[in-house]
Amino acid sequence: MPLEDGDPARWRGQQVNGEVSCTPWLGGTGEPPPRGTPAPDGSGTEAMAEGWEPGPVLGDGDVTPGGAPQQAGQELGRHEEALMAELSELVQKVVKSSSWWERHGMDISILACSFLLLPAGFLCLRSAQAIPFLAGVLTLGVVHHTLTVKGSHLASHNALTESKSWGKVWAIFFIELCSAFTAEQATYNHVKIHHGYTNVIGLGDSSTWKLPFLNRYIYMFIAPLAVPIITPLVALDLLRNVEWKAALRTLCCMFLGLYCHYWLLLHVSGFQSPWSALLCMLLTRSLLAHPYIHVNIFQHIGLPMFAADRKPKRIHLMSLGVLNLPRNALLDWSFGHSLISCHVEHHLFPGLSDSMCLKIKPIVSQYLKQKKLPYNEDTYISRLRLFLRRYEELMVHAPPITELVGIQ
Repeated sequence: MPLEDGDPARWRGQQVNGEVSCTPWLGGTGEPPPRGTPAPDGSGTEAMAEGWEPGPVLGDGDVTPGGAPQQAGQELGRHEEALMAELSELVQKVVKSSSWWERHGMDISILACSFLLLPAGFLCLRSAQAIPFLAGVLTLGVVHHTLTVKGSHLASHNALTESKSWGKVWAIFFIELCSAFTAEQATYNHVKIHHGYTNVIGLGDSSTWKLPFLNRYIYMFIAPLAVPIITPLVALDLLRNVEWKAALRTLCCMFLGLYCHYWLLLHVSGFQSPWSALLCMLLTRSLLAHPYIHVNIFQHIGLPMFAADRKPKRIHLMSLGVLNLPRNALLDWSFGHSLISCHVEHHLFPGLSDSMCLKIKPIVSQYLKQKKLPYNEDTYISRLRLFLRRYEELMVHAPPITELVGIQ
């Protein structure tokens, strides 16, 4: 039974089953602040987004609903910091006891296997028979999304290696060469803004995924096909915000990645015309674009949204505003656990790899439920039905700001 607004139980780890048991999403401008914009409490967001050490990182905790005294807000803030510190200690013990294979090796092996599948994919496209040709399309499509989604996401968080220098190299490779995007802007918008201000109005509120001028069916089922075209165009526009050297490097990497794909289709796969090769590029690069768009909106939009000066601290912010989807073999491989079944864990500890997020999942879920904190979970089909039914409310209109009922 859906909880009524104001019910103190509404934030106590209710599982989301088709209905969002929380105040709906409120959209913002979607425009990220200039580089260096401080958090509302005057502190930067880099430490919070990159690391996962306990301590106050988002807001001062002094502003509480209903005009509660400042002292009560401070006590609540200290309590939340203690919860995050306790959970961090539990997770650190697991990380320290884990091998290199668990911390990085497993995910690196998945990316390496994807590279090894590339020749088979291009060669299958040479066949005039339908089944081998479709196998080639499927192979290249899965490989492309594994490199561009899983690889880029891990690289943006420097979760592929312990070295920051190599992390920068991998970020350029996966984000710019494979994904045709700019590494600086991708890292800034995702790590510093989305993770730094998860579900905070006008900052990390996922409003960049909203296209209110499209109806629900076009947005959910047709528009994703344009992702391979829109991505480099958006990247070109964002190059205005980076230094000219980085912009030049990005242009070279983007051109090299796209041209290599096109050249291999012509000279290895045997496509006879440029248009057929370009069409195949579009087909393979948009193969998993639908779940990519869906996952990005399912896991945040429709959950509690906060004003910058009326938000809980880190552990509540992440547990309230993030949702896990069930495990799925295809999406786990292509997108990674941290984007599918361990998204809550990823937002709490963004520096961990996919395999480590999966390993700490039982600890995090048990801890949050034990402390009566939200641990949102829902199925892919349930969220899809929800968004189709409430598209106007969630993706077009702006519902009221979430009140922190029950937290205080």
